[in-house]
Amino acid sequence: MPATAKALVLPVKQGTFVVKDVDVLVPAAGEILIKVIATSLNPVDWKIHKWAYVFKEYPAIVGYDIAGEVVELGAGVTDFAVGDRVFGQAHLERHRGSFQQYVVALASNTAKIPANITFDEAATIPTVLTAAYVGLYNQVPRGLGFDSPVTKEARGKYAGIPIVITGGTSSVGQKALQLAHLSGFSPIVTTANPKNTEWLKSLGATAVLDRSLSHDDLIKEVKNLTHGKLQYVYDAISSDETQKLGLDLLADGGKVAVVTPPVITSTDTKTVIHVFGSVRAPYNIALLEPLYHDHLFELVEQGFIKPNNVEVLPNGLAGIPAGLERLEANQVSVRKLVAHPQETV
Repeated sequence: MPATAKALVLPVKQGTFVVKDVDVLVPAAGEILIKVIATSLNPVDWKIHKWAYVFKEYPAIVGYDIAGEVVELGAGVTDFAVGDRVFGQAHLERHRGSFQQYVVALASNTAKIPANITFDEAATIPTVLTAAYVGLYNQVPRGLGFDSPVTKEARGKYAGIPIVITGGTSSVGQKALQLAHLSGFSPIVTTANPKNTEWLKSLGATAVLDRSLSHDDLIKEVKNLTHGKLQYVYDAISSDETQKLGLDLLADGGKVAVVTPPVITSTDTKTVIHVFGSVRAPYNIALLEPLYHDHLFELVEQGFIKPNNVEVLPNGLAGIPAGLERLEANQVSVRKLVAHPQETV
């Protein structure tokens, strides 16, 4: 095992990313050391960089999504072996981001990669799945409070209950559509560019509304599809405009889940839920550890959870900053940008 390896480091608050050598951490009890083969980029990565709202100390390593090979086991880890292909979400700790060649992770928040997907595909799943899963299945006020469909008994439970998922082509939106379909919601209405209608229907959407419609026209279309009885919105975009739309779509008694800090507030008749999709947030641990450790392998292997389309960035870790700029400029749709840390020169 090398003593040092390459990482994409943020040396100071809101500074310029640099590729440099860092110490390879030793896994503690209950942890595993992973050789990162692929990591995907998320909008939260550039926000952490530009808005400086996560790390209090620097240097820091950003990045959430891990897909790679187990190379070392911490004490007490018996359910993984060296050489296992695994994936999971990195922690919000400054030395544990996924934009590096080796990363330490908790075994309890890690899943094995089934043979039917690649490292690149596996890297597209964890962070966006976590956000979608928490928003739908954690209890109010952390999520919408539904029963998780990880067991066969809970699948299809919410048949006949409508839900709207704004931003269906976003990575979080795609996972929310798949989970909503697994839970049985109907109709499942989403907003997107109409050119992506067939793809979104393959993920579980039953109706795709043109996202360019006016606020009032979208409300009218949704009311027609849900007979004015909509109680649940998952806003996978959560811009100022989509948050306001989500609240206005609801009938009295409804709930809207947003994935960025809310610009809307709960009313006497409608509830706003802020989703925080971190695997180690104290209020998420009991929900997410069973998902990753016990159920995710099967859900992916059986095709209930599908990976995103992939675009691989050049130059390993050095190609990530340009990818983050594309995400910030809203130049990426439907697919996920993926980097290969081991290809870093």
